[in-house]
Amino acid sequence: MRLFRKIDIAPATEPRTVMLLPGFATHPVRMRYMARQLEKAGHKVKRWGLGFNLGPSEDNLDYLERRLVEVHERYDRKVVMVGWSLGGVFARELAKRHPDRVAKVITMGTPFSGNPRANNAWRAYQFVSGHRVDQPPIDTVIAEKPPVPTVALWSARDGVVSPRSSCGRRGERDRAVALRCTHLGFSSSAEAIGTVLQELERD
Repeated sequence: MRLFRKIDIAPATEPRTVMLLPGFATHPVRMRYMARQLEKAGHKVKRWGLGFNLGPSEDNLDYLERRLVEVHERYDRKVVMVGWSLGGVFARELAKRHPDRVAKVITMGTPFSGNPRANNAWRAYQFVSGHRVDQPPIDTVIAEKPPVPTVALWSARDGVVSPRSSCGRRGERDRAVALRCTHLGFSSSAEAIGTVLQELERD
């Protein structure tokens, strides 16, 4: 049984609607602990509605667009997209397509900048996704900033994604916040969850 450090959760001053998007080859269950902590603060947390994240395609992006529209209309407020690793790429793309429905994008260890091979998982990604890491099957410029507030959480201790790729350059995100967790820690560490909670309090 995995043990987690107890996190002191303060009530949100303005509860948000949040969608969590898992990392590459990861199931949404891996973000369940984070979801529970955000819910303790009073936020409404929704899954992305797909299973394992096996890479982008026009079909799954079309599905996620419908999912975003559904959540936005159901709760009648813009959605904060929180994407871990590859999930952050999805979050950024959805915000580009529906900036009127997205309040903010928070990426965690997401490789959106620089060389797409600047990580230790690109070979596995190509094998599983069936396409080259530098030729995604969607029409987009990955590094292009969505027209909504965009915060990149990154870590020098990531171990999987290059810190430069997940931090990004000026103009590719609005702010970057350095953490000290590993790549896996973005979804479960007290530091990462506390930082996401802080970002939910900011515009």
